[in-house]
Amino acid sequence: MIKTNSIYIIDDDVITLFGIKKLLNKIVECDSIYEFNNGKTAINTLMHQIELGKELPDVIFLDINMPIMDGWEFLNEFLKLPIDKKIRINIITSSIDPCDRRRWLEYKEITQHQLEYKNKPVLSIGVEDIVKIHMAS
Repeated sequence: MIKTNSIYIIDDDVITLFGIKKLLNKIVECDSIYEFNNGKTAINTLMHQIELGKELPDVIFLDINMPIMDGWEFLNEFLKLPIDKKIRINIITSSIDPCDRRRWLEYKEITQHQLEYKNKPVLSIGVEDIVKIHMAS
């Protein structure tokens, strides 16, 4: 079983939240799994964690389409934060719009964090969705 400190799940769909947590429980030993139903609440929590010098999540599961602050808006704000730690962000979406995929690739190019893209429904979560993969240059 993989050990991780904390995971954020940012999604407004309760069924997706429940499903991801259930899948995570099979492969991850995690101290804390935090749920957020919009990007604004999640970004505020991250900012607060940074201010207090607390540990940031190792992994984030991020929906694109949410009220208040969507996943793209969250990423815009997230990338402005003073974070040295490399965080794995799994974008999860029901969108079939090719523009979303292109946008993901654009974000992937401009960040130190590891961004991945998955379509809903999330039927499985593997080790590769949790751990950071270090590729030799």
